[in-house]
Amino acid sequence: MSDLERNKKTVVAFFTRAYNDHEPEDAVAKHVGSQYIQHNPDTPDGAAAFIESTKGWIARFPKVSVEIKRVIAEGDLVVTHDLVRPAPGDRGLAGIDIFRLEKGKIVEHWDARQPVPEKAANENTMF
Repeated sequence: MSDLERNKKTVVAFFTRAYNDHEPEDAVAKHVGSQYIQHNPDTPDGAAAFIESTKGWIARFPKVSVEIKRVIAEGDLVVTHDLVRPAPGDRGLAGIDIFRLEKGKIVEHWDARQPVPEKAANENTMF
């Protein structure tokens, strides 16, 4: 398996474990490196801050789920195009997450999200 494929699998497993399985501590233990640089302005740096933020999100939205629509990898970066649903049936948030990996572990994260609208100005979906 190539490094790109391995990195893609790591990111998908990380997202799945943290959000769909509601186990952010285990996700970090298995998939995050010795540092975790966070670029989301709502979350402080560090793996512990990610765990606390994710636990807070799960407490507010106990049925939260992430559906990864696409995974793209280049060099040490993996990008997911994903749908975050706070609750089943919710239109959710369309997102792009960018992860940087070192030695097969996640060490940095950026993201951008926007609500999935009820009505769009075109016939295309966000996915």
